[in-house]
Amino acid sequence: SRELFVLTYGALVAQLCKDYEKDEDVNACLDRMGYSIGIRLIDDFLARSAVKKCRSYSETADMIAQVAFKMYLGVTPSVSCTSAAGNEFSLILDKNPLVDFVEELPAERASLCYCNLLCGVIRGALEMVHLAAEVTFLQDRLKGDAATEIGITFLRRPEDRKHRRN
Repeated sequence: SRELFVLTYGALVAQLCKDYEKDEDVNACLDRMGYSIGIRLIDDFLARSAVKKCRSYSETADMIAQVAFKMYLGVTPSVSCTSAAGNEFSLILDKNPLVDFVEELPAERASLCYCNLLCGVIRGALEMVHLAAEVTFLQDRLKGDAATEIGITFLRRPEDRKHRRN
């Protein structure tokens, strides 16, 4: 269940904070773990959701927000395009279920990105469908920001790839 996952996730982050002195190391570890989850989770997502191929980055961002987040976390972030080129999007979460049992980050862990696992999951899943992306937290309510915002920047257009046969 989602509650069990959230409690287990909190214990995981607490253990990583004990294992690593630097927040950057914890953030990197969470991203790597999320990436590994994402490259495996995409198969489950495609099988369970029966979605069609997205034809644009905006469709992909909407699919992540409206289907994937709803399916796995029970929330639906809003999506906004943040670039004229149409390759940068923000997912804005009104409610982040991963922080249900977290009041605030300790002062000595100010640069910890508690939910960095989500960035890795999104990046890994996108890579498995041949979409290279940079995924980062732009705002975090745990750090006093007004919202929780995940930024997704698609690094190349699908038509930029050339298929070659040997």
